[in-house]
Order: sequence, then C-alpha cells, then structure tokens
Amino acid sequence: MSKILISGSNGFVGVNLSNYLAKAGNEIYTLSRNAGKQENDVLWNDLERISEFKIDVFIHLAGKAHDLKNTSEPDEYFKVNTDLTIKLFNQFLKSTASVFIYFSTVKAAADTVENILNEDVVPNPKTVYGQSKFKAEQYLLAQTLPPEKKLYILRPCMIHGPGNKGNLNLLYRFVSKGIPYPFAAFENKRSFLSISNLCFIVEKLAGAVSPVGGVYNIADDVPLSTNEVIMIIAETNNLKSKLWKINRKLIEQIAFVGDKLRLPINTERLKKLTENYVVSNSKIKKALAISHLPISSADGLKSTISSFQNQ
Repeated sequence: MSKILISGSNGFVGVNLSNYLAKAGNEIYTLSRNAGKQENDVLWNDLERISEFKIDVFIHLAGKAHDLKNTSEPDEYFKVNTDLTIKLFNQFLKSTASVFIYFSTVKAAADTVENILNEDVVPNPKTVYGQSKFKAEQYLLAQTLPPEKKLYILRPCMIHGPGNKGNLNLLYRFVSKGIPYPFAAFENKRSFLSISNLCFIVEKLAGAVSPVGGVYNIADDVPLSTNEVIMIIAETNNLKSKLWKINRKLIEQIAFVGDKLRLPINTERLKKLTENYVVSNSKIKKALAISHLPISSADGLKSTISSFQNQ
C-alpha cells in the first residue's frame, strides 16, 4: 500500500483515478484550493503539511484545460499549469516521496500530427495551453533528481470514460437523435484514451517496481476514425449509422461562420472531430513490459457511450 497525494481529484480523471487507486489498497490524500471535509485533504497554501503524511507518490492532475471559446487570459494558463506545477514539484523534492507523476498533454508536443506522434518529436506547441504545459515539463526535466526519486511526465491524448462529457457526448446526441453525421467526407484517424487504461498505467507507475522515469505518450492501442466512432455509437444504441459525405469546403465555410456566431460547430470543434492525430503508446508499453493495454479502443468507447444512455 502506498500513500498517494492527488491534485485535481475532483475532476473527471481525478475522481476515477482516486477510486481506482483506493480500491487497489492505496491511501489517497487530496490537494485542493478550498478547505476539505476530510483529514486527508491538503490545501495549496499549506503544502508544508504534506510532510506530516509521509506521502509516497505525488500525482499532479490539477490544471487549466484548453478553453475552446478562447475567453481565458494567457497568464491564467501559466499561473495554473506552470507555476503550480513548479510549486508542487519543489515540495516533492523536499519530501520523502519517491514518485512524481505529472499530467501534461500531447498538445505540449504538437497541435497537429502528420504521421504518428512519438516521444522523439521536438515539441512545438502552438496554443497557450500547450505552451504552459510544455514550460512546466521543461522545468521538471531540468531538475536534478536524487537516485531514489522518479519523475514521470505523461502526455495523454483525448481521455474518455463513463460520465465524461465533451465532443463524444456531442456526437452521441447527434447519432441517438437520428441526425446524420455530416462530416463523413473527412477521412481521419485519431487516438483516444480510455479512463480504464489510464488508471491501469498510473497504478503501474506508482507501484513499488516502476519503470525508468521520463516522458511518455498515453493512448489506447488502436486509433479510430470519427466515422468509426459514429458507427460504434450507432451500434451501441442499436441504430443504423448515417454518414453524409458533404463537400468539405462547404463544411469548412459553415464552421467559419460558426466562429462568428458562436454556433455549436466552429473551426476548433470541426478540427477536433475530423483531424488526424495518431499517438504512439509503444514507449509506455515497452516500459511496462506489456504487449497491449487491458481495454481495446472499441470496447473502451462502447463503455463510455453506454454511460450516456443512463444520463
């Protein structure tokens, strides 16, 4: 059993990860901005208190997510994603903990992917969100770690799971209402990440016998096209998939108008639905000495879609 401190434990990933690790027999401590109701709660402005608990593993999830509406000030991203990470990591260095797991993002490496994204790529983030995450990565990697400590920087792609909302939920509403998917002309492949596979990986990294530290992409084994996702949604709902191949240029013009009028479909959302973004998970599987992750891409997606039916 390990004592594990998790920041961002109230978010979708944090809740699932906390429950998963607790069921595995670990003792969970939470880091938050507001006073908690439990003894294991620690406040950001009282990090020195962490030493009382003799934490074994730090998991830093807390961060400012990418704002699709672009209403956030750039400084907000760096204050949260960079500065808080530095603050917590410095506390880790002073602690007796042996493992620090930082949740970055594939967007810290690249906003667009032509072939397959692996860890050898020279990072070139374009968004402030990605830049703030990458700046935190740079700081962490520049520090000298004592021999007994390990640092893992995880770059997950799009995470999904039961109860999660986002573009998958938008697609689900389209399909479940019998509305045809109008972007089938966009042939693409992109990687997804099931919350079950993510939790499995983190538990292994937090374990007593963990692999070499470093930067790791995190993704399911097999990428899927948006058209394939639509078909899985339809199958899960016992419906026939409706794929319309409307002229791509016309769709792009509609998305541009959506930027101006704040319609459900804008260029950012269209990009997320139709772009190629394939992420290699070979390095993490090699580090864990496994040939595949526990949940297949399709089964993980079906689990997520089934949860929408109960909402």
